[in-house]
Amino acid sequence: MGQLIVRNLADELIQALRRRTARHGRSAEAEHREILRETHGSEVTRRSFKSVLARMPDAGDDADFSPQRDMPRKIRS
Repeated sequence: MGQLIVRNLADELIQALRRRTARHGRSAEAEHREILRETHGSEVTRRSFKSVLARMPDAGDDADFSPQRDMPRKIRS
């Protein structure tokens, strides 16, 4: 997980954040995470494996990925 440090905030903003954390009964860090989730959570959606595969470009014929069967197998005695 990453970290985010914000410097040089106005004192009024810091006091407003403190009041908000007190209202919600959360730590300042938890409140900041919630604010970020509320404002940008919809932009951070996880794609399903199926959707990732569906977006992959067509990369050749199925025959290109078939194993070669013309090589003889070695038999151990």
